[in-house]
Amino acid sequence: MRALVFGDSDAKKRLEAIIHPLVSQLTWQHAAQAQATGHRCLVFDVPLLIESGHWRQKVTQILVVDCTAQTQISRVMARSNLQRSAVESVIAAQASRVQRLQTADAVIFNDGITLEGLRHQVGALASSFGLSLAHLKDSDILA
Repeated sequence: MRALVFGDSDAKKRLEAIIHPLVSQLTWQHAAQAQATGHRCLVFDVPLLIESGHWRQKVTQILVVDCTAQTQISRVMARSNLQRSAVESVIAAQASRVQRLQTADAVIFNDGITLEGLRHQVGALASSFGLSLAHLKDSDILA
């Protein structure tokens, strides 16, 4: 499926036309439930936020978790068992690192840092929104 989608732009568009409306519908249902129960901040993990174009007007802030290209490739290879060339092909079909950073309202740099360094960045960002992460465990941040 991956080879078809990343090798055929028409196939990719057809697949996205099926999947994206379903994902969007479920996302907004969950968001409404969270808001109804008093949650003040919602975080959406949207892999293709910049490419899709329709998310920007639906969110108030965009956070980009950034790393170097080499780290990105290494992480994808480790979790997916794909060859480097396949990973590079997938990355090439996505928004560039520069595009993601230009779109970001906030950036967390997650490359070569300790868990404590990551916790500090996440905590500082949360504080800027008037939130506290004191109750979170490391597994919550790494999830």
